[in-house]
Amino acid sequence: MLGWSINLFRVFGIQLAVHASFLLLLACYGYEGWKEGGLAGLGWNVGLIVLFFVCVVLHELGHSLTAKRYGVRVPRILLLPIGGMAQFDRIPRKPSQELLITAAGPAVNFLLVALLLPLSWRGLINNEDVPRYSWAATLDQLWYANLVMGVFNLLPVFPMDGGRILRALLALQLPYLRATWWAALVSKVLAPVFACIAFFVLDWPMVGVLFLFILFVGDAEYKQTLRLEQEDQHWRERACRTVEASTRDDEPRPPLIIQGPN
Repeated sequence: MLGWSINLFRVFGIQLAVHASFLLLLACYGYEGWKEGGLAGLGWNVGLIVLFFVCVVLHELGHSLTAKRYGVRVPRILLLPIGGMAQFDRIPRKPSQELLITAAGPAVNFLLVALLLPLSWRGLINNEDVPRYSWAATLDQLWYANLVMGVFNLLPVFPMDGGRILRALLALQLPYLRATWWAALVSKVLAPVFACIAFFVLDWPMVGVLFLFILFVGDAEYKQTLRLEQEDQHWRERACRTVEASTRDDEPRPPLIIQGPN
């Protein structure tokens, strides 16, 4: 499924790509806008989605550029209808590095919230009415979107940013695998709760589907971490046995005395 993507261009050496289903998202929102406001509504909805995903790209670049500082290779950033995904070749095992890499994404959103506030404070604070299809309304929407994105990603649901931050904090005191197990367990408890709230209380079906998706992805990542730990343990044990065997071979042996005939 992740192979159905369209490469766009490179940013800081990282390939930016969109999943084919992203085009369906643009079509759906464009159609909704056209029904409400004709061509102006279509253009406003499509433009707003594009600007929103520009913020998503900036969020992922926050992760990616911080990761590259620690020697992590980032082949590409993939945009999906449910958000963005930066693909790393590895996750640093040092909790402090994972903590900084993970926190960098929401930090970008909160920085955008601060930068957009002077441009949108009239509608947000004074509740001034602004035309629906205007730059003022667009800035208001982007301010809310970045605020929601930053807060949403900090929910402690692994492997979302909040879940990874939880794993990094736990890994300061626990073995990495055990910290991952606890983070995944918290996700198994909270993700269904958040999904039910999204489905039945807020009537946000896409968010509910997202939490169910995150639930399965978190469990899969824990199993992958477990498999890698088992493989590392297997090769460490083989290396130890090889060293021990080599040490025994290097030990001096008593001379061989051949008893001749008397």
